[in-house]
Amino acid sequence: MHWQTHTVFNQPMPLNNSNLFLSDTALREAVQREGAGWDSELLASIGQQLGTAESLELGRLANVNSPELLRYDASGERLDDVRFHPAWHLLMQGLCANRVHNLAWEEEARGGSFVARAARFVLHAQVEAGTLCPITMTFAAIPLLKAHLPAPFADWLTPLLSDRYDPHLLPGSQKRGLLIGMGMTEKQGGSDVLSNTTRAERTSDGSWRLVGHKWFFSVPQSDAHLVLAQTRGGLSCFFVPRFLPDGQRNAVRLERLKDKLGNRANASSEAEFLDAAGWLLGEEGDGVRQILRMGGLTRFDCAMGSHGLMRRALSVALYHAHQRQAFGKNLIDQPMMREVLARMALQLEGQNTFLFRLARAWDKPHDAEEKLWARLFTPAAKFAVCKDGIPFVAEAMEVLGGIGYCEENELPRLYREMPVNSIWEGSGNIMCLDVLRVLGKQPGAVEILSNECAEVKGQDRHFDRAWRQLQQRLRKPSEAHGREITRQLYLLGTGAQMLRYASPPMAQAWCRMMLDTRGGSLMDAQLTDDLLLRATGGGR
Repeated sequence: MHWQTHTVFNQPMPLNNSNLFLSDTALREAVQREGAGWDSELLASIGQQLGTAESLELGRLANVNSPELLRYDASGERLDDVRFHPAWHLLMQGLCANRVHNLAWEEEARGGSFVARAARFVLHAQVEAGTLCPITMTFAAIPLLKAHLPAPFADWLTPLLSDRYDPHLLPGSQKRGLLIGMGMTEKQGGSDVLSNTTRAERTSDGSWRLVGHKWFFSVPQSDAHLVLAQTRGGLSCFFVPRFLPDGQRNAVRLERLKDKLGNRANASSEAEFLDAAGWLLGEEGDGVRQILRMGGLTRFDCAMGSHGLMRRALSVALYHAHQRQAFGKNLIDQPMMREVLARMALQLEGQNTFLFRLARAWDKPHDAEEKLWARLFTPAAKFAVCKDGIPFVAEAMEVLGGIGYCEENELPRLYREMPVNSIWEGSGNIMCLDVLRVLGKQPGAVEILSNECAEVKGQDRHFDRAWRQLQQRLRKPSEAHGREITRQLYLLGTGAQMLRYASPPMAQAWCRMMLDTRGGSLMDAQLTDDLLLRATGGGR
């Protein structure tokens, strides 16, 4: 007998073999507008390669095959190494070949290099986010190391700035490419690094000896880590290599790898220093300032990474909605579903416009006003964008229904990945305290905000009302209201960019959605059509 219980139909195909750059109209426009149009052709090539089924499968494999800590080798010698699935290495190879770790520094004289690098970062985030951790730390460390690289490691600059990925367990001087990690937080303090207990003592040869621990020792396979430790002069920053100049292993012991909610492809560890050798970067007691220089860059990447994950979630939801039928029509043709997807697309339009304006500010480190613009808005962007990502991906899951909740789909991985960007490099309250610090201590910060809002005043009543409300709060800013101030700062910064660059109907719809607490209808059928078309690479 032959039994056939049912025929499978009305099941959408997964989103494979799309061009991640060309299918994103807002991203293409931002790259052109913010000065990196010269990179559009290569970005299209990168977007095509990253959107293939093969690349997406690498992202899946790297996450279902977590890294393994190898504390000892076969003969019992201490090894302190990490074994990764081959997919991890292929993804890292692609990131380095696409210069996501060095483009902004190697092409610094070329306008828009930071913007071009940000676009590449967003594209890679849509494939696999864990590999971005070593890349962003290396990227943020390069300017510091170019200025303060210790003399015994002067030959590291060439491999540090190369486009090669080299995973071999060798001294840095023998490798073709290098990675830099960080060791900041400890068990008792977390973000309160001033409470760190790891101590460093100077030796006669000019190096230092570190004794202590790190609760989160990021990317333990890195060739060196930047580590905070206490000295007589205060909390200081040290360069702690994996191998010493004589080729011997440094006394850094890996205790275990973290068992994390998401970010499974990436190794995060706990470590102890048993008289580990380190070299002071900058002056004693200057550790926090040195790390904050890097912190702005890594925080920017947290926001960009969350944006990339959100963009991928929307793409998956849209592709599903165009194929899946319910109640006699495709989901994309159902009025309520169109409204949901259009709202998501509009949210990303604003986010994209703001983040690439922020990238342009980072692109001009010698312009005092742009530097302050980046200093003010970066922590606000990290706070708002990273938090918005969690419900955003959950909404995308609802578009797919039960399929979106199952591990065969990529959305559960994106959902688990989201919280790490809110927590890493300072959680929400830390970002808000940073915003309050800039507003209170940086001359000109409030003036920059005022100028930003004044340029678009009168174009939208919701925006104008929100600006008046924030002005009231800024007269006597309270730490207890730090979250509201930071959120409002981000929304006004984004609204200003939308009013400046988006079409009037789109900008006004964004202001109604994000700044009008009363809710109500957002957009007409024409704007909905335009938003959904732009989200798949069409429109204007």
